[in-house]
Amino acid sequence: MKNLSKILVLFFPFLIFGQGATKKEVNQQVQTWVSLNTVTKFSDHWGVVADAHIRENGFFESNNFYFLRGGVSYIPNASVSLTAGYAHMWLAPTKEGWSTYADENRIYQQAQLITKVGKVSILQRLRNEQRWQEKMVNDEPSGELRFTDRIRYLASFTIPVFSNKKLPSLVLSDELLIHFGKEVVYNTFDQNRLFIGIKQNINPKLSYDFGYMNVYQEKYSGYQYDMNHTIRLFFYLNTAIKHNAPKAPEHHSGDE
Repeated sequence: MKNLSKILVLFFPFLIFGQGATKKEVNQQVQTWVSLNTVTKFSDHWGVVADAHIRENGFFESNNFYFLRGGVSYIPNASVSLTAGYAHMWLAPTKEGWSTYADENRIYQQAQLITKVGKVSILQRLRNEQRWQEKMVNDEPSGELRFTDRIRYLASFTIPVFSNKKLPSLVLSDELLIHFGKEVVYNTFDQNRLFIGIKQNINPKLSYDFGYMNVYQEKYSGYQYDMNHTIRLFFYLNTAIKHNAPKAPEHHSGDE
């Protein structure tokens, strides 16, 4: 457990940086986030990933976004995967009286590493995204796009609580997101996502995690923030087309 303590100490500055940014105008809101995240291996070292996400305001009171992502993974072993792909978001309007969704297109590249310290499983993921966000004016597309490059680092700890593997494990994770671009002037820090919950296997191929996620996001103004208290339910499905293909590594989304 000494090694785990060292990892947590190294990880702590990310929490401070993400959660401790100076707050000026903070919009507190409750959201619900549900997703399905899949990995399908079609050979010993290659697979296809696909995610589908719905994030709602309140408890399914109104939509916040719909999100689809796909990609191809190179999987040299059970601990490492390299993925690249495309994603699309339909972002619901936040201004009262507006009804038109804004489109966002993005491509992404990521590297993922899974290690173990004692019984604790540690997943680390570094993702780079190039995003083209549609600008809206008076509830209509303006024809202009905002381009940003976003870097994300996720560290997730799955901690067994019970000796019976059929019972849930504790999950603690944090993801820090920073972005760059011509229009990113006041908010290089984009957001931080802190999650605490449980993870449980439904069967050898399907699992889920459920819990509380705090999404703290800085707006482009630099002085406005969203503090989203989020109920999160994510499902994970790992399958293989090739009958004797090794099991795909654990896949975590965290998106969007």
